[in-house]
Amino acid sequence: MLDPLYMSQIFHFIISLLNQYKLFFPEETRPGSVIGNIAKDLGLETSTLSARKARIDADGNDKRYCDVNLRTGDLTVAERIDREGLCGDKASCVLKQELMLENPLELHRITIHVQDINDNSPESAVKGARFPIEEAHDADIGKYSVQTYNLQRNDNFILGVDTNSVELVLNKELDRENLREISLLLTALDGGSPQRSGTVVIHITVLDANDNVPVFSQAVYKASLPENSPLGTVVLTVSATDADEGLNGDVTYDFGRISEDVKSMFSIDQKTGDLKLWFRINLL
Repeated sequence: MLDPLYMSQIFHFIISLLNQYKLFFPEETRPGSVIGNIAKDLGLETSTLSARKARIDADGNDKRYCDVNLRTGDLTVAERIDREGLCGDKASCVLKQELMLENPLELHRITIHVQDINDNSPESAVKGARFPIEEAHDADIGKYSVQTYNLQRNDNFILGVDTNSVELVLNKELDRENLREISLLLTALDGGSPQRSGTVVIHITVLDANDNVPVFSQAVYKASLPENSPLGTVVLTVSATDADEGLNGDVTYDFGRISEDVKSMFSIDQKTGDLKLWFRINLL
């Protein structure tokens, strides 16, 4: 006769197999970031996680994408997740992991839904880069279904169509500083007579790439100051701008190749560009 305790554990294990724990978080989330708490979400005792050897296993994947903190029950990101690298252009990107516990044996399925972030910059794409777009749908079949596509004439993109996909193909590299947004009209046509068509506007926002260098307001800065000037005296202020945007356009200042003697006499404010007297100059 089977041990009732053993049967209870088997029953508990089978029930646990039915549990589905879903997580939603964006790609490129920094490893170590907390994305959930299995103790709270699954009703587990935090104090028993270590004794029950709680661990995360991959379910048919080569990598384990999350870890469990046995002290707190927090679920954390273990590996960098690149949605495009894992799932390409699929609408849904789902990873399977498993939470395993012992004494009693317990298994929880973890389904990770990786959400896309805007981490690809078309401006840095090279000629020939391809960007999949959703195909048109027609309830008719045969020649009355979608047969051809036409893309509005433009300077940067051409249309690439095969039996499996419709793509925008970059024909001329983009420059955000000259063109920040593009709107293209895509037309799908069937093979009927009269021919029917449908249109959609494709709106493209050109993201910034760090392709500009800072430019100073003048090529040479000149200044003079009397000896015995107080320490902290602003000798002059340099100024430079960068045509890029956001962090790519932020400018900071520092000395280039100068002697240690000169460097010891002056300091420069990295944010404002103020060049200040650091060591008093006395010519006597």
